[in-house]
Amino acid sequence: MNRMLIVDDEEKIRAVVREYAEFEDYTVEEARDGMEAVALCRENDYDIIIIDVMMPRLDGYSACKEIKKQKDIPVIMLSARGEEYDKLFGFETGIDDYVVKPFSPRELMARVRAVLTRSRASKQPAAKQAQRLTFGGLEIDIAGREVYVDGVRISMTPKEYDLLFYLVKNKGLALTRNKLLEEVWGYDFFGDDRTVDTHIKMLRGSLGPYRSYIVTLRGMGYKFEPDA
Repeated sequence: MNRMLIVDDEEKIRAVVREYAEFEDYTVEEARDGMEAVALCRENDYDIIIIDVMMPRLDGYSACKEIKKQKDIPVIMLSARGEEYDKLFGFETGIDDYVVKPFSPRELMARVRAVLTRSRASKQPAAKQAQRLTFGGLEIDIAGREVYVDGVRISMTPKEYDLLFYLVKNKGLALTRNKLLEEVWGYDFFGDDRTVDTHIKMLRGSLGPYRSYIVTLRGMGYKFEPDA
């Protein structure tokens, strides 16, 4: 049975999420602020955390950073703010998804299922494959989940790794935003094109001098083309 931690200072939000989660047989615990969430995560293991951004004592961003230092638990962030900057900041802290309030509880649970499926798949033993792919000064170790830029290992968010590896595995192929949502995020109907664009922007920033390897296909999507 999946174990979920809901972190929100609004009791009504916690109650709604709990109702839908328990209907799908999740074991649910609650925290009213970030400090309480961090303390609970020190003592317990959870399969997924749903956490609000704006809370007293310790906000969601700071709580997420502290939790990620301790344990690798998937996190879905809730926020009334839907600007690109806010989403970027959230993803940079290591969250797995970002849901803007007001939200549909059914959609939230669909995102929970997608995040859990993706998280478990990433922890499965990697299939045998080329240990390291080289494109000029960009080296990509898919099995080891490592990326090097001009010999220096770079640090990226989990979703940046997933997105880059999928693009590389499909080198030269035109990939629509919906296709990327479906294959990398694990859902399509509940997806948002801006989610892909936001992560592409982050990924290009991480690749530095090799950012041009990710080519924008206007009105469609992206492709990985190191020879462009």
